Amino acid sequence: MRFTKSIDKFNLARFFKAQTAEKAPLLLTQRRVYILPTGAGVFFGGLLLVMLMGAINYNNSLGFMLTFLLAGLNVISILYTYRNLLHLQVSTRTIAPVFAGERLLVPVLLDNGGHGARFSVQLYFQGESPVACDVPANSWTQVELPLASKRRGLHVLEQFTLCSTFPLGLFRTWSPVRFDTTYLVYAKPAKQSGLPQEALYQPKQTGDKGRGSDDFAGLRGYHQGDSLRHIHWKTLAKDQGLHTKQFGGDRSDELWLDWRSLEHLDKEARIAQLTRWVIDAEQTGICYGLWTPQTQHAPAHGDAHKHNCLRTLALID
Repeated sequence: MRFTKSIDKFNLARFFKAQTAEKAPLLLTQRRVYILPTGAGVFFGGLLLVMLMGAINYNNSLGFMLTFLLAGLNVISILYTYRNLLHLQVSTRTIAPVFAGERLLVPVLLDNGGHGARFSVQLYFQGESPVACDVPANSWTQVELPLASKRRGLHVLEQFTLCSTFPLGLFRTWSPVRFDTTYLVYAKPAKQSGLPQEALYQPKQTGDKGRGSDDFAGLRGYHQGDSLRHIHWKTLAKDQGLHTKQFGGDRSDELWLDWRSLEHLDKEARIAQLTRWVIDAEQTGICYGLWTPQTQHAPAHGDAHKHNCLRTLALID
């Protein structure tokens, strides 16, 4: 009865796919680390069998000695390959948001406290190129794994795999890992376009609404047709892109980016356009607010405000 129950619990899929998402950090115990011979290992095993048959056929003592020496080396490599991952502690850190279509860099921390050095440990997501690293004894190493971002929104981190063929390449040990970590993908911004002029400035009876030429009012991204006299050449010289200087008289410090002003666009196009406006408004250095049917952000400025606005747009249903 006990034997039958143990057979029922066996699941071949767990060798290749993590069963559940787990919290970090994760310790790679014996039940999480698997090992099988590589193609070279299978060939090497076949070669040992041929050598053994030859030694038996010719009753050659040196043939026996060489065969058993190589077989012992093969057995020892199993131990060292398996121990290269065993008791390694794996965790992730905060994943920086990216825009849809860009590549994420997922920081994975490998902690090797209290154990010998690990060599040629490879990590990869399915379909991505592996990243190799060494983990010094009693130390830790951080690896950034590339991952193609999905569509906008909040996503659960996919499974990634740790593997190694150290030291001889005859065996491959691996461990699939899946955490309950989430990451955010911003909406892909629309192509470069100017900020909404009708919403740029608070209503006043007089003045030029910040489009004069008296006082310097900040920088914005270059738009086709801008005067060459107003281009800010210093930012171009520093490889920071092409920007245009803005001048004005009664420039207001507040800008509202309003979902309702884009009624002629569908939902995804509105999100893309508002995302572009948030980026452009942040670059100009003015205070800007965001109005959407779900959330409103009062005018502000800075990285935190920019992230809150982009997050709101990314999570719109």
